[in-house]
Amino acid sequence: MRAIDTNVLVRLITRDDGRQTASADLLVEKGAWVSVLALAEATWVLAAVYELEAAGIATAVDMLLNHKDLTLQDSDAVAAALDLFRSRPALGFSDCLILHLARKAGHMPLCTFDRKLANVEGAQKL
Repeated sequence: MRAIDTNVLVRLITRDDGRQTASADLLVEKGAWVSVLALAEATWVLAAVYELEAAGIATAVDMLLNHKDLTLQDSDAVAAALDLFRSRPALGFSDCLILHLARKAGHMPLCTFDRKLANVEGAQKL
């Protein structure tokens, strides 16, 4: 199975370049693997470049999680991060993902200077 980069994910989500979108669609039809790093980077691009709000980012992550041809790395942690992000969007998806990846790996608490994140179970403010 091939891995795909952030820019391929962004094309699948935004569909803003017809030629690249068609290439991305054709590529993933055969199955593709998405790293958590590419996913986190894609959510940053969606927020910073495309100015998507939290609800739009959550919808995009949900679409990727449920895409019939994509395999997301640590999909259980991604799904848990998405649930947390939907309930507390001010945290940002990446922070939610970092927390749930740390939890899955058994490395808790997640130490942080972020006051919002520190209020989440499993995180600890320094």
